Amino acid sequence: MSAGPIGDYQPGDTVLHRLPVGPKLFALVVLSVVAVAFRSVGTTAGLLVLAVVVCAVAGVRVGRAARALRGIAIGMALLAGYQTWQRGAEHAFVVVGAFVALLLMATAFTTTTSVDRLVDTVTRWLEPTRRFGVRPELVALAFSLMIRGIPLTLQIAAETRDAARARGLERSPRAYLTPMVIRVVAHARATGDALHARGIGDD
Repeated sequence: MSAGPIGDYQPGDTVLHRLPVGPKLFALVVLSVVAVAFRSVGTTAGLLVLAVVVCAVAGVRVGRAARALRGIAIGMALLAGYQTWQRGAEHAFVVVGAFVALLLMATAFTTTTSVDRLVDTVTRWLEPTRRFGVRPELVALAFSLMIRGIPLTLQIAAETRDAARARGLERSPRAYLTPMVIRVVAHARATGDALHARGIGDD
């Protein structure tokens, strides 16, 4: 598999690559609900183990998974510290661990699911809403842009953190967060301009 932005689709022949988009997306939603509705050390530990297994089955390399986590390392460290201070280490593990598990499973999902297949599936699901004025293809496009935006945002976060570290400013939140926000907003505006230039969203 070639290296690319975290979570980019990587062609393959694993079980998850062959599985239809619907069951994978449904499973991801169910696991997200479980993580929120059944908060406990046992549930979080189980989700983490499952996430590792899913990534292994999907053929997600250790380096790719590490890059996914590296992009949110500072945020997760701050969240863990705050949760530990407010509610104890056990609660911090439950919150941060569940987030990490879902991120890894989302990475496995985007790694094994092409954007074209995802868009086609969402469009097909929403086709009955066309009679109510909904344009399924636009909703599917927005969904695909969101999916693409997740790995891109994580990549920008990792690159910005590395740049701050190279300048000896890794402990400065401003040196990390300000450039990251500027780059993310700039990308969002560039995407919007590109869509507008193609006449998408004018009506």
